[in-house]
Amino acid sequence: MIKETHKFERKELQLKSLLEITQAINENQSEAVLLNIFKFTCLVHLNIKSLILYVAKEGAFENKISHGVKGNVPKLISSDQVVDEKATGELRLELEEQYSFAELETYLPVYHKDKMLAILFLKRKDLSLDLDLNFTQALTNILVVALENKRFARKQLEQEILNREVAIASQVQQMLFPAELPIDKELKAKVTYLPHSMVGGDYYDLIRKSKDEVYFCIADVSGKGISAALLMSNFQAALRTLLRSDADLEMVVKQLNYTLYENTHGERFITFFLGYFNFKTRKLTYVNAGHNPPLLYREGAEKGENLDAGTTILGAFDELPFLEVGKREKLTDFSLHLYTDGLTEAMNPSGEEFGEQRLEKFVAKNGGLDPDEFHRKFLKKINTFSKDIPLRDDLTLLSLKFQ
Repeated sequence: MIKETHKFERKELQLKSLLEITQAINENQSEAVLLNIFKFTCLVHLNIKSLILYVAKEGAFENKISHGVKGNVPKLISSDQVVDEKATGELRLELEEQYSFAELETYLPVYHKDKMLAILFLKRKDLSLDLDLNFTQALTNILVVALENKRFARKQLEQEILNREVAIASQVQQMLFPAELPIDKELKAKVTYLPHSMVGGDYYDLIRKSKDEVYFCIADVSGKGISAALLMSNFQAALRTLLRSDADLEMVVKQLNYTLYENTHGERFITFFLGYFNFKTRKLTYVNAGHNPPLLYREGAEKGENLDAGTTILGAFDELPFLEVGKREKLTDFSLHLYTDGLTEAMNPSGEEFGEQRLEKFVAKNGGLDPDEFHRKFLKKINTFSKDIPLRDDLTLLSLKFQ
């Protein structure tokens, strides 16, 4: 009769334990609350005096609960240190000498399918009474699966937030690009823009200030994502404000560098090329701030010219260490091909980059073509070269034909 009464009382305590932990889970309590309820449930309702709970986390087992243990136990156990002998049912921990679980009586591995989610170490209060290992294991399983679900939900929420940020950054970036490029008897423009991901770090622009004046630029910001898109948005706003003034190219570039350095404290930088052409004087002036040199192709020439005069990257120094404004005069029929390093760094299956030499040869042969035809042939050329190897960076090619 006494044995039956004890059995009934144990079942009642187990039911209370189960009720408390499931109620906390249904109320969507925090991880800390769930762990506390589990700990006190084990200590109050079950025949447990001491316990340690390790929960799986990214290639290791993390100590989540440690109660009634005087010895030195690790905060983290690497998965490599846990040897699960499934044939014998033995679990071995290959730990450093300073750690010991000797004062604890037994352990319970907790699985979900074939994956070990946790390890529970226990010591009984009353050694004359048995411990219901099956129930304790089931209760631990309920807790650990709840913790796993919380972690999964948190990651899912973080991913949703990231996806929203990426979508916003992509919209911001698309707004930076000119809605239309000119196609008329004086100037025809064409762009090919292939972002590496939804949000790239490349920027191009073309601003017709007056009938006789046009500005054009290309840039590549360090980093990706929404921060890069917002940085480029601020950069574009500053650029357009400066171009509406009467500032010359030297002043524009110096001011852009100062603004960028003030905003990022030298931690982000932009490579940048800015050109200005006057249709009346037929004069081209430009500043190359650490960017890939655009290629100027004069009608009938044997090869293109690199436009590399300028300065260093913007945003790295509070004041630019040097600055030279490049010039080309008496230009009649000519083309300009501006690009970012995603083009020259495109790779083929052999790990070879497309490189500047291939681009220069292509421009020498095709530089004077109509921009649409030039881009069609170029895309065919680079696709044949790369053979479907994904781009490592954003690829932008902006071609301008002045007639």
